[in-house]
Amino acid sequence: MRIAVLGSGAWGTALAISFAARHDVTLWARDEAQAVAMRETHRNQRYLPDLPLPQNLSITADLTQTLRDAELIIAAVPVSGLRPVMQQIASLSKPVGVIWLCKGIETITSLLPHQIVSETLPAAFPRGALTGPSFAQEVARGLPTALTLASNDGEFAQRTAKALHHSRLRIYSSTDVVGVEIGGAIKNVLAIAAGICDGMQMGLNARAALLTRGLAEMSRLGLQMGGRAETLGGLSGVGDLILTCTGDLSRNRQVGMLLAQRHSLSTILGELGHVAEGVYTAREVQRIAQQQGVEMPICQAVYRVLYENLPADKAVEALLSRQPGEEFSSTGQYRAQQ
Repeated sequence: MRIAVLGSGAWGTALAISFAARHDVTLWARDEAQAVAMRETHRNQRYLPDLPLPQNLSITADLTQTLRDAELIIAAVPVSGLRPVMQQIASLSKPVGVIWLCKGIETITSLLPHQIVSETLPAAFPRGALTGPSFAQEVARGLPTALTLASNDGEFAQRTAKALHHSRLRIYSSTDVVGVEIGGAIKNVLAIAAGICDGMQMGLNARAALLTRGLAEMSRLGLQMGGRAETLGGLSGVGDLILTCTGDLSRNRQVGMLLAQRHSLSTILGELGHVAEGVYTAREVQRIAQQQGVEMPICQAVYRVLYENLPADKAVEALLSRQPGEEFSSTGQYRAQQ
């Protein structure tokens, strides 16, 4: 299969490396100088400097040619870049399958990735979200990873998952696009909270409680918006939550740890060198939760630390002072208000 990976960041490069063993892969870099450097050095010096690029991996800055030749397009761009990329794909003369990797919510519009795609891509283009617990460095190194490919077109999800699946990258199919995207977005916000918890050295008990109650928040909003409980309890929900909240490679967790040390947000983002989607997603989750009438105290605390200058220790104090209630409703479902 001829695959075009749009975006030469860590995640795009990692998947290009992973898929190049079985497919004809072209990696598109927005910057011509970066594309030249990657071809000459067979390295992505900025994002994955220690990992060689496959000799058969094509690297280019020519987006038009990359799109024209592709049988499957993988958009490896942040949420903020998804709309313009989809507008470029929409200009193709014939439909081609499209997958996006971003996890978050578009600022201003508060749209999930699949909603952005629906606004920009003709219905004739099959599409889906590839998501799940995955650090780019580990995928690029060939370490075992499991992901979920979700599409409203179940046949497209199954067919594409089978084509991309290999022994080191297990890909499951799903039709719950809302569920996988809610899980992928909110886990980044919760990872900032986990970083604050770890940065304040609150202990493993506190982290376990935070993850569990965070999952309750994720599930309440996910179910309210039409996602399925089994999805939120699967790879793209609890699986991604565990990885992002505990792994040292998590950028969002790093943001939280630095906030706990009273670094300013502007300084943190300037030094990070990568996009931390949870910073922007927190604002949109706060807005959506209010619109949907869903109480999300942990996500709200992260929002207040990021955007209302609430000190991290005061946010933790406020959470700990909340009155406890029932963990579950009598039906076993997460309640909207809890």
